[in-house]
Amino acid sequence: MKALVFLIGILFTINSCKSNKKEITLITNCKPQELDSNQKSILIRYLRKGAFNYNVFSQGWQNKIDSAISLDSSIAYLWQQKAMPLFKHKKYELGEKALQKAVNIDACRWQDYQAFMICIFSKKYEKAINLFEQCKKRAEYGVVMDHSYDFYIAISKIQLNQFNEAEIILTKDIKRLKQERGEDWLHFLDLFYLGISQFEQGKYVKAIESFDRSINLYPQFSDAKFYKSKSLIQIGDSINGIKLLEEAHSDFENGYTINEDNAVYETYPYQINWDYKWSVNEHNY
Repeated sequence: MKALVFLIGILFTINSCKSNKKEITLITNCKPQELDSNQKSILIRYLRKGAFNYNVFSQGWQNKIDSAISLDSSIAYLWQQKAMPLFKHKKYELGEKALQKAVNIDACRWQDYQAFMICIFSKKYEKAINLFEQCKKRAEYGVVMDHSYDFYIAISKIQLNQFNEAEIILTKDIKRLKQERGEDWLHFLDLFYLGISQFEQGKYVKAIESFDRSINLYPQFSDAKFYKSKSLIQIGDSINGIKLLEEAHSDFENGYTINEDNAVYETYPYQINWDYKWSVNEHNY
């Protein structure tokens, strides 16, 4: 695993122009950082043979990276590797400062990652939207962490209670993806958050349709079933709503919820915390 992480990092930093030609052609006036031989040797010495031999959350990891930075603070990847575990330890202020240094050096490679971390970890949604809008100027249909920039803009708007704007963005993005690749290529979270944006506007029938499409892609998706059950109750179908709520809880107990890689560190927007005593009584929802 450590070797794989290192390889991925090297591919993104040292050889990004060679290994990501298709991605780079989408970006205008932007060139990822290229490292000289001395900088590459620093990565090998202090990452592959250094930090990567420690737990990512250990002080040993940070010490090795700090030693590398003391030799050359102009390597963006070092700052990103310093920032990543800080975010995952919920040390957002320290993480943001380190990651900003990576972006200052190589915005082409790291600004969309920064926007993702600000959105999902720091939860500064207006800032996340602004960062993603900047990224869209370089790559309109860019992708980071398996989702489009518009996906993150939309869930940021949901978190700012701008539900109609989120619905418009997601509807457009889903339509584009479906036309390009087909329904089966859509991500269940795209459809889930479309349903959330509709649910929060009281568009319960449309929300049910969106949740159904999400569940079709992820049949045990407890969170989508939960909000679909609420929608059913809202339109007067309490029998099926209560039945689906019980099914949703069972799926959750079996481990089926939002399964993004970083969901082990952060709760995603509208992800259900089943520690609450959910009731069919709307006042207790």
